[in-house]
Amino acid sequence: MEKSTLKVSLIQTELLWESPKENLDRFSIKLEQLYGLTDLVILPEMFTTGFSMKPEELASDASILDYLKKHAVKGNIAIYGSVMFKENDSFVNRGIFMRPDGSCAIYDKRHTFTLAGEHEVYDSGKNPVIAEYLGWKFNLQICYDLRFPVFARNTQDYDVIIFVANWPVPRVNAWDALLKARAIENMSYSIGVNRVGKDGTGMDYSGHSQVYDVLGNELIIHPWETEEVKTVEIHKSEIETYRSKLKFLEDRDDFILKH
Repeated sequence: MEKSTLKVSLIQTELLWESPKENLDRFSIKLEQLYGLTDLVILPEMFTTGFSMKPEELASDASILDYLKKHAVKGNIAIYGSVMFKENDSFVNRGIFMRPDGSCAIYDKRHTFTLAGEHEVYDSGKNPVIAEYLGWKFNLQICYDLRFPVFARNTQDYDVIIFVANWPVPRVNAWDALLKARAIENMSYSIGVNRVGKDGTGMDYSGHSQVYDVLGNELIIHPWETEEVKTVEIHKSEIETYRSKLKFLEDRDDFILKH
């Protein structure tokens, strides 16, 4: 089935520091409240723990897929967010896009955040991933990926690019500007879901989760800095109309992405 209009729900929330069970219990309540009311729910980066560098103790395993599948199937919703994940004998910051039919797309964060030493703890992903759902194409990205426009460049004719994040207060102006830029340059919707509150390292987060349309217009009144769930509608016709009128993507440069 394809849908020309999608309802997308952004869960902007505090994350309990390094507390997987408690976070999952809280997200279960939030997800259950969205059953049957939306098409896609987006959670923050590392939604089970906050942006922690202790995967040896806290990393998710295949049971996180069961958790997301249960809610996706029961609620007839797709869900995207990232978790620290154990992959064989190493760890990755793994984005999971779970569909309501129980299938999923997996994206491992390409640009690990060197400023916080993420590259020393988590392996880097290699390839961009496009998740297809209800006739839409979603480019899956995670936090620091937002700073790398070549990796996000719309060479796959995707409709939406999604960034899930733990993006702190001192650099939130960059978050706002880059999310908007990714929409404009790629003629796509750009969605960013950030957390709020303070993590265990003392870092503050102010949210500013947002949806930008293909012209860079905000779909949520900004700034939004509270713990809340907001739902917006996105329209395939808007993408088609503006790409037909403004053929900027046809003039994009050719390049080969090296891994």
